[in-house]
Amino acid sequence: MAVSEKEILGALSKIQDPDLHKDIVSLGFVQNIKVNQSHIALDIVLTTPACPVKDQMREEALRLLKALPGVSKVDVNMTSNVTRGSAEPRENLIPLVKNIIAISSGKGGVGKSTVSATLAVALTQMGAKVGLMDADIYGPNIPIIMGTGKPPVQEGQKLLPAESHGVKLMSMGFLVPEDQAIVWRGPMIHGAIQQFLRDVEWGELDYLLVDLPPGTGDAQLSISQLVPLTGAVIVTTPQEVALHDARKGLAMFQKVNVPMIGLIENMSYFLCPHCSERTEIFSHGGGQKAAEKLGIPFLGEVPIDPSVRAGGDSGIPILLSQPNSPSAVAFRNIARAAAAQISIQNARQKTKLKIIQ
Repeated sequence: MAVSEKEILGALSKIQDPDLHKDIVSLGFVQNIKVNQSHIALDIVLTTPACPVKDQMREEALRLLKALPGVSKVDVNMTSNVTRGSAEPRENLIPLVKNIIAISSGKGGVGKSTVSATLAVALTQMGAKVGLMDADIYGPNIPIIMGTGKPPVQEGQKLLPAESHGVKLMSMGFLVPEDQAIVWRGPMIHGAIQQFLRDVEWGELDYLLVDLPPGTGDAQLSISQLVPLTGAVIVTTPQEVALHDARKGLAMFQKVNVPMIGLIENMSYFLCPHCSERTEIFSHGGGQKAAEKLGIPFLGEVPIDPSVRAGGDSGIPILLSQPNSPSAVAFRNIARAAAAQISIQNARQKTKLKIIQ
C-alpha cells in the first residue's frame, strides 16, 4: 500500500525551522506532494533562497521519508518564495518589491557602500531578485563599485534601472558628470529619492537594498517616510568612535519605527595572506558587544582585505573575483544571516497583525 500524505506530513513535522521555531509543516513549507506507489516527490518552499540551513533541511527530509514503510525513492525539491515585508500600511511607491532594506552607518568611511553592493550580489547569487538603490546623493559610488556607468533607459514615463552582476541599479551617479558636485538642500534630496522610487521600473524584487549616506539626515528620514521599510542594517567598524555613531543611527531608526535587521562589523581584522597572522587594526569585537548591548542581531564580521578594495575600484566584487576567499565567505554568511532575520521580522509582523485583527 502506498504511503499516505498524512504519514508524509507527520514525518516532516519533526523538522524545525531554527529561525522561526516552528515545524516546516505548520509553517506551510511542504507543498506539491505526489505519491506514485513507492516514490515520493514534494517541494519544500522556504521564505528565502539564502536560508543557511537549506541543505541540512533537505537531508533530514530525505532521511525521514526514506524511513517510512514501503518507500524506495524520494525527491525533495528545495525552492523559495520570499516573504513580503508587512510593515504598517501606507501608500507604497514600489508595490512589486517585497522587502525594502535600508543599509546605514553612523559615520563615513566604514565601507557601507561596499557592504551594500556585495550583499546585493550575494543574495542574487543565492537566487533572489535584488535591486540596489544608491540614496547617497552627494557621494554616489555604487556605479563604480558595481562596474557600470551605463545610465538607466527611458521607457515611457519610467526609467529602466541599469543592471550589473544580476542586480538592478539606480544612482545619481548615472545622471550627473563625475566631476560635478551636487549642492542641494533637504527638499531636493527628498525629491530625488522619491523619483528613484516612483519613476524607476524596479519590477518584481525580493529585496531592494537602499544604500544610505552616513549619519541621520534627510535621506534617512525621506526613505522611512516614502516607503514601508522591512528593516535596517547598520554597518560599523570595531573602534569606539564608529560604534558611538552606530548607536545614534539605531536610535534614529527606532524613532521612526523601523525594525532593526542587524549590525555588521566591517574591517574587523587583517589576516596576513603570507603567514595567516591575524592583526586587529581597529580593535575587534566591538560590533558584537554593541549588538548584544543594544539588543539587536549581530550579522557577522568582515576582515580587511585589499582584494575587496581592488574589487570596488574595478567594479568586480570579491564574490566574483575571489569567491573562496575569507572575505567572500564572510559576505555570503552575512547575507544568509540577514535574509534569515528578514524572514523572522516578517513572521513577527504577521503575528502582530493577526493579534490586532
